[in-house]
Amino acid sequence: MRIAIMTDTPGWHGRELKRAFKARGIDARYVNFNVCGFDLAQPSGIVVPGFAGALPHAAFVRAIPGGSFEQVTLRLGVLHALREANIAVYNDARAIERCVDKSMTTFLLQRAGVPTLPTWVTEDTATARAVLMRETSAGHQLVMKPLFGSQGTGLRRLSAGDALPPPEECNGVYYLQRYLDTGEGRWHDFRVFVIGDQAVAAMLRRGKTWISNIAQGASGEAVDLDNALPELSELAIAATRAIGMDYAGVDLIRAADGTYYVVEINSIPAWQALQRVTKPSIAQLLVDDLLLRRLAQPLRSISA
Repeated sequence: MRIAIMTDTPGWHGRELKRAFKARGIDARYVNFNVCGFDLAQPSGIVVPGFAGALPHAAFVRAIPGGSFEQVTLRLGVLHALREANIAVYNDARAIERCVDKSMTTFLLQRAGVPTLPTWVTEDTATARAVLMRETSAGHQLVMKPLFGSQGTGLRRLSAGDALPPPEECNGVYYLQRYLDTGEGRWHDFRVFVIGDQAVAAMLRRGKTWISNIAQGASGEAVDLDNALPELSELAIAATRAIGMDYAGVDLIRAADGTYYVVEINSIPAWQALQRVTKPSIAQLLVDDLLLRRLAQPLRSISA
């Protein structure tokens, strides 16, 4: 089996994946997107170095580095091309594109009937200002998020009397979502990790501020999905299906009346913090799902 782990900097996650593949007898290789591309003089037309001129049987997408619009388009184009060549791409470009664009994510969730918070997305400043005035007049606050963003960076909470930030502070697109207050000083949300059609692990994240993200200083506590909060599993799986992903990190928040809402989905989720409160190896679960479900490969016994 030829497996490419697509990442620019392997780090902890890359090492965990490589170790998990090795446990199944497979020597996976790291591949940086900046050495991939197209060569239409070759039979496949796709360049993925490191496999003696052949294509890998599967590409595990661990990270897509930032770059110019043209560079990101090429990198996603390579993933699209691999899928067209019947190479298993985990997660594939279509799922990543749907997920990285928060407006499309929330649209697909709403369309699939997955509970998510009221959201408005527009380039028009007057429209965004009208939404802000209407929502705050009704007693709500709004969260303004970058359309493309992760790890809780760039979030702003807008209350009554706050001015709408200028377009240059949001790259010309206003993504506004109703803020759900979980209680001052009791900020929290849930991260559920879905692989295939199973919610395999979850944690409650307690924030030091209203942004309950581990990268922003939140702490994580294990959650018993089966016995304590089975509804979290159902919603997280439904959200993952709505976007069409192999695996996902799904963020949910609970309202005072007990209703859960999906607020974020990550198609290339980190799991280092979740692994600290979870016994099974998440990397091994990911690798086994790719091999067994996507590639229909019998699993070798875990090597020593």
